[in-house]
Amino acid sequence: MNEDQKLIVNSGHANMLNELIDSMKTCNSFYFSVAFVNFSGLQLLLDPLKEAQDRGIKGRILTSTYLNFTDPKALQKMKEFDHLDLKVFVTDKEVGFHTKVYIFEYDDYDKVIIGSSNLTQSALKSNIEWNVEIISKQDGAFIENVRREFDRLWNDSFVADQKLLDDYAAYIRDLPTIDAKKSLIFEKPDYITQNRMQQRAVENLERIRSHGEQRALVIAATGTGKTYMSAFHVRDIEPKKLLFLVHRGEILRKALASFELLIPAQLGKTCGYYTGEKKDREADYLFATIQTMQRHYQDFEPDEFDYIIVDEAHHATAPSYQRVIDYFNPNFMLGMTATPERSDHLSVFELFDHNVAVEVRLHEALDDELVIPFHYFGITDIDEVDLSDIDIDNLSEVTKRLQVHQRVDFIIENMQFYGYDGDTRKCLGFCASIEHAKYMTEAFNQRGIPSVHLSGHDDDRMREATMNRLESDEDELEVIFTVDIFNEGVDLPSVNSVLMLRPTNSPIIFIQQLGRGLRKHPDKSFLTVLDFIGNHNRTFLIAIALNGSRFYDKDSLKVAVSTDFANIPGATHIQMDEISKERILAQIDQENFNSMQYLKDEYNEFKQLRNGKPPYFLVDYFTYDGSPDPVKFIAKKQHYLDFVASLERDNQLKAMMQDVHFDKALKNLSKKLPIKRIHDFVIIRYLLDHDQITLQTAKTEILKHVQSVDEDTVLHAFEMLNQDYLDHIKKTHELKLAEFDGEATLTRTEAFAAILEDESSRRYIEDALHYGLLRYEREFHDANYGVPHFKLYEQYQMVDAAQLSNYRKTHSAFRGSGLLKNGKEFFLFIDLHKEADIDERINYQDKFIDRKTFQWQSQNSTRQQSEVGQQIMYNRQHGVRLHLFVRKYREIDSKREPYIYIGIGDTIEAYGEQPITAMLNLTHEVPQSLYVEFTEKV
Repeated sequence: MNEDQKLIVNSGHANMLNELIDSMKTCNSFYFSVAFVNFSGLQLLLDPLKEAQDRGIKGRILTSTYLNFTDPKALQKMKEFDHLDLKVFVTDKEVGFHTKVYIFEYDDYDKVIIGSSNLTQSALKSNIEWNVEIISKQDGAFIENVRREFDRLWNDSFVADQKLLDDYAAYIRDLPTIDAKKSLIFEKPDYITQNRMQQRAVENLERIRSHGEQRALVIAATGTGKTYMSAFHVRDIEPKKLLFLVHRGEILRKALASFELLIPAQLGKTCGYYTGEKKDREADYLFATIQTMQRHYQDFEPDEFDYIIVDEAHHATAPSYQRVIDYFNPNFMLGMTATPERSDHLSVFELFDHNVAVEVRLHEALDDELVIPFHYFGITDIDEVDLSDIDIDNLSEVTKRLQVHQRVDFIIENMQFYGYDGDTRKCLGFCASIEHAKYMTEAFNQRGIPSVHLSGHDDDRMREATMNRLESDEDELEVIFTVDIFNEGVDLPSVNSVLMLRPTNSPIIFIQQLGRGLRKHPDKSFLTVLDFIGNHNRTFLIAIALNGSRFYDKDSLKVAVSTDFANIPGATHIQMDEISKERILAQIDQENFNSMQYLKDEYNEFKQLRNGKPPYFLVDYFTYDGSPDPVKFIAKKQHYLDFVASLERDNQLKAMMQDVHFDKALKNLSKKLPIKRIHDFVIIRYLLDHDQITLQTAKTEILKHVQSVDEDTVLHAFEMLNQDYLDHIKKTHELKLAEFDGEATLTRTEAFAAILEDESSRRYIEDALHYGLLRYEREFHDANYGVPHFKLYEQYQMVDAAQLSNYRKTHSAFRGSGLLKNGKEFFLFIDLHKEADIDERINYQDKFIDRKTFQWQSQNSTRQQSEVGQQIMYNRQHGVRLHLFVRKYREIDSKREPYIYIGIGDTIEAYGEQPITAMLNLTHEVPQSLYVEFTEKV
């Protein structure tokens, strides 16, 4: 075999971990020499090591004590494998040990990987690492040198017997703590830097505040640093008086400590409490419980506080909060929440004027390293547990079938195999019912694992005491079994293991339960998640929960499962055994995600999560991470209200839709969702309360949401609202909401004004507008993407290109061709699979050559000497920009698929005639995960 080389870097699916796993599956033997082995990295290789052991494949692993970074727990775990020989190179002050080499032997060649990656989760998955793989003949000089050097180091090292491991573990335990150094870092505020969420939130809060808004909301998961973020903003604007409102005393103490840490002494601000026990009335920055403040708020002047912060702001819609909030008149009010729930009469979005400064959900939190990564292992449940013939919502029957002693042994066996990060196990086990939790507790205690169960029947004092036991290093408690009380709003930072012991019937609950262990803590670097996957007919919901994509279809979900969710960011690792994978893939194949039955099920599951309250408003779907996408519901019925009315059999809603103008207006707004530019909806929202809007006022309103805006796009939005670019048929079907005078003023129509006079009709119009704006800000943030207004890797339809490039002809004509133009902006809309070759791997005319190069064919009639042909072949010389929009399939499950914008390409080579074949160099290399999704056939 000829010598071959390649560079391995961590980039989505292509990472060092996958190279090691693939190599271990096929080699005859392996040899590792690495400076450091941490349990975080070893856990990712436990299954490949077990498979190698089962195949009779021998391995040698050599590591070192250099800098004391190797984890004693990892060494002990490796000793459990019979097929592994383990040695340790003991370093001293003079000699360091820095090797990172992986050798694999095959029948007639050897593979060597040398580079920068040690056996840690970050080095294998997320760090910037360079590793070179070299495949060579077994008698080659290079491989002989590598083997010789490995043997020399092996012979100079110590066998990892139990005495050496015990001595090393004791030495690590006795090392001087670095707590003193840590405290020095955190004593001065100057040393605390903002994370990406905090920086983005502070910048957005300033933009919102500078344009006259007085309220804003921050949505971010527990543990992402919302309190620090608020302190950073307070430090920047230096209010004279501040009120920080919470509903629990424990939160109050932590918040005050954070502010005292971050507010510089030279500001001269004092912090104090306002609670039942202590009232520091004269403090500049007052930290109060709502229970106390609601009794004493009139002791303060209405304008006493310049700045009010409401923590866990979803509680602020309650009457107790409302009285306090309505009394005060601060310059600015900030709400912070992880779950923006709606009360019966008011949503937290309404309370904070629909100004969302930042929203961070699970995948963003992982990407920004605001939470720790998780290692998820999907394990096929034992044969004795059969859920195939029952409704998984039938909890009593599910409970009965899960209470099997063999299953308990199987769970414990896997817990011991995969382990956990840290010195002691701190585990949450999520069960199907209270009875199931009690059963698991008793079974675990009988097997020597100290456990308790908690449920909604236990009072707050009992819950808090039990949680404190789990958090304590002195208490022997290892596992709390629970049903649903830890889904959200509970702070247990030290949890290092989560057991999913119930069938997953809701992506939302799955994400909530997973999130309980993701809080950062000094004693853990990752969370271990063991999910025991049964054979019920809704197993595929696990894939939806783990995928984390805002949008998915059958194909993208199958690719995610088959590639072990390569799109998940950072050092997080997702691994399912082959039986679970095949079961989930088969279910996805059988499911139609666009069928009315599937959409009904999604809606009803979401409604059930809301304690049976129908979600009448689109913004209700912002409440939870993992909520269904209501735009799919709109696609079935033209607007969301129609969908809800049909499912709820709500005659009052049906009667509202008899108003033709209201029905047309709601359809008009709904079909634009999700919006791709913010201008049009901002303008319409302003017209809810004003008869007119000028170009200048529109610019000011838009700047509350984005960093900059150009006047021509605002003018184009005015023209679109004036229906300048609708054809005759569309004008008869759409209600005109505003009229443009052709110069600088847009006026609300009488028909639109009449709709808004009815309170109920207005609320649903407002809901569509607010949902569009909130979703835009979640997906596009505050950047100005210019003209055309395209964001890389977002979804678009052909007609979107007309709007987003300020096209000034009839927009309905902007379809039907693979090449559409607006001046020198050329839009290439590409189907990778044509209908004729739907079963082929990829169409061989339009295709990716690699992540940076795309081959595209023009229409069959295009000649090289034509004007269009010359503009395509020499696009840069002609000043033409070629925008590429790609989709894999035209339709999936009878639904037209959107395109993905992959950016601008320049022609570097062209040949052929009628059609022209052009090789396009992409400005932006397509991300590995998206490239795999485009090119993988499952």
